[in-house]
Amino acid sequence: MATIFIPSMLQSLTGGAKQVECDAGNIRQVIERLEELYPGIKDRLTEDGEIRPNLAIAIDGDVAIMGLLTKVGENSEVHFVPAIGGGL
Repeated sequence: MATIFIPSMLQSLTGGAKQVECDAGNIRQVIERLEELYPGIKDRLTEDGEIRPNLAIAIDGDVAIMGLLTKVGENSEVHFVPAIGGGL
């Protein structure tokens, strides 16, 4: 099972849980499973059917570039982190 790390900004929705184990083949399935466990979390992670623009997802240390379709391995670690903006 993949390990999903819950950011502190969302732990109020998870009753303080910092991580969750779940079976999922991609990020969309991860979010659907989280929504089953913690109603309301999906709205905090997605917007108009996509990952919120202020949020990045790292799977096994690599930023997910395929959005909700990014594959999640059986033993993956998934982190939801605030996206970092930059530029001039």
